[in-house]
Amino acid sequence: MADTDGKNGGAPESKTPAGNGRRSTLAALLEDSKAIRQRAIEEIKALKQPQKTVLWKSMFRVKHDETARSRALGVLTNVFLHLHPAKINRDAVRYSYTWGMGGISFYLYIVLVFTGVLLMFYYHPTKVVAFRDILYLEHDVPFGKLLRNMHRWAAHLMVITVELHMFRVFLTGSYKPPRQFNWVVGVILLVLTLLLSFTGYLLPDDQLGFWAVTVGTNMARATPLLGHDGPFGPQLGMTPFNDVRFGLLGGSIVDANALLRAYIWHCVALPIIASTFMIVHFWRVRKDGGISGPAPVMLESEIKEPRKL
Repeated sequence: MADTDGKNGGAPESKTPAGNGRRSTLAALLEDSKAIRQRAIEEIKALKQPQKTVLWKSMFRVKHDETARSRALGVLTNVFLHLHPAKINRDAVRYSYTWGMGGISFYLYIVLVFTGVLLMFYYHPTKVVAFRDILYLEHDVPFGKLLRNMHRWAAHLMVITVELHMFRVFLTGSYKPPRQFNWVVGVILLVLTLLLSFTGYLLPDDQLGFWAVTVGTNMARATPLLGHDGPFGPQLGMTPFNDVRFGLLGGSIVDANALLRAYIWHCVALPIIASTFMIVHFWRVRKDGGISGPAPVMLESEIKEPRKL
C-alpha cells in the first residue's frame, strides 16, 4: 500500500540534532534577553526612586511612617535624644574584637585639641620668631616641654591607632552593607589625620619640618591632573605657579607663605573639617545598629525553657 504522507513514499521528516541545537540556543538567547530586560526595568525603577536603594539608606536617615512605634523608633535611634543604644551585642564590644582603636583615636584627638590650644598661646607663625618660640616653650615655659611632647607623641599615636582601626574594620568586614557609607567617611578621616600630621611638621620651622614639607610638596607636583609634572597636568595648563604645589606653599618655595598656610590648615581648617566628619562617623555608627560584631552568643543562664501548655 503506497504511503501518501511523503513525496518519496518514506516516513515523515524527523527533527535533526542540528535543528534541536539551534532551537535551544535561540531559546537561551530569548531567556537571557528577558532577564536583561527585567534587570533594566528594575534599574530604571531604582533611578526613579533612589531613596529606596541600599546606598541611599546607608547615607541618609530614612523617614519613618507617622505611627506610635515609628515615633518611639525615632527617639531610640537618635544620637542626641537617646545617646546610648537600646541594646548592644555583648561580643561586639569585646576588646579582643574591636581592639578599642576607635575610642583611643578619639581620645588622642581630644588630647591634641587641648594641647594644641595651649601651644597657640606661645606660638607666632612667622619665619623670624617661630623657631624661637619653640625654644622658649621648651626651656622657659613651665611644663612647656611636656606640653609640646604630649602634642607630638599624641599625633604620632593617632596616626597609628587610626590605621589599626581601619585595619580591624577591614578584617571584620565592618565596611559591608549597610555600613559602606561610614567606611568612606572613615577613609576621609584617615586622610585628614595624615594631613593634620603633615601640616604640623612645618610649624616648628626647623630643618626636619623644612625638608619634610619640601619633599612632600615636590611629590604633590607629580599629582595627576593637578601637578605640572603629573600626567595630563601640562595639557590642562598647570605650571609651577598655579598647580597644587603652589597652592599648598603659597609660592614656589618653602618660605613665610608656606608657614602661614600650614598654620591655618593645621589649627583652623583641618580640625573643623575633621570634627564635622567625626560627628557624621559617630552618628552613622548609631544609625547602622552600633558596632558590627559576631553573632550574639547566649549564656546558659540566659536560656529560658519553653512554657508547657
